[in-house]
Amino acid sequence: MQHLCNDLEAEQRSLDDIVGQLDDREWEAPTPAEGWAVRDQISHLAYYDERGRQAIDDPDGFRAHVAEVFADPVRAFAIPEERGRAMTPAELLGWWREARASIAESLRALEPSDRMPWYGPDMGARSFATARLMETWAHGQDVADALGVQRLPTDRLRHICHLGVRTRGFSYAIRDREVPESEVRVELASPSGEVWSWGAEDAVDRVSGPAEDFCLVVTQRRHVDDTALVVEGLLARDWLEVAQAFAGMPTTGPAPRGS
Repeated sequence: MQHLCNDLEAEQRSLDDIVGQLDDREWEAPTPAEGWAVRDQISHLAYYDERGRQAIDDPDGFRAHVAEVFADPVRAFAIPEERGRAMTPAELLGWWREARASIAESLRALEPSDRMPWYGPDMGARSFATARLMETWAHGQDVADALGVQRLPTDRLRHICHLGVRTRGFSYAIRDREVPESEVRVELASPSGEVWSWGAEDAVDRVSGPAEDFCLVVTQRRHVDDTALVVEGLLARDWLEVAQAFAGMPTTGPAPRGS
């Protein structure tokens, strides 16, 4: 758990290195997420880091919050951006820094198997920390794309790759589709040169290529056709067309850039 929290904090610092020196105009730069500027991406992270700390430290209070969300979800899901837009860039940056520090402290006090409430089913502490790392990296990608920044991939991507593989069934289930029984072999080249693999070695359907590209696809930041991934088999292709490593309603990723 401590290693995972170290990686989460490193991912947060990496994004902070990008946004910490922005001027007011850059905070308003539009990102690939329709209607969201850079400031909205950071507001989103700050708000759910804050709620994550509440879920750990005050589970009853968090469950009361969830009941309010389900009573008026449209209003509830607008709150993070509204809060952020009412702040100056310095205030917003301070909010995010405080929120992420508090959740890291709360997570470090947990065992990996400890359970905590969230907006759907309860989550294990390890899974929750991995999801926060994934969210930080994915929203950080939106920020980087908005600002034209090229990020250096790190082996922290392994957490996101693992989550992407584990959520294969979820990606079908939220679309009311039958989860395929056959496995897909995934073999990815890590930034440090290792090969990370999942699934049966003799599986007919296979995905291989750069780990960063796999993360971009399962977080719906790139279409598979705009990556260097090699996809073999109809089942593997079908999965990457719907892959969704994050919770919530089913969403559609970007179309191929040439379309």
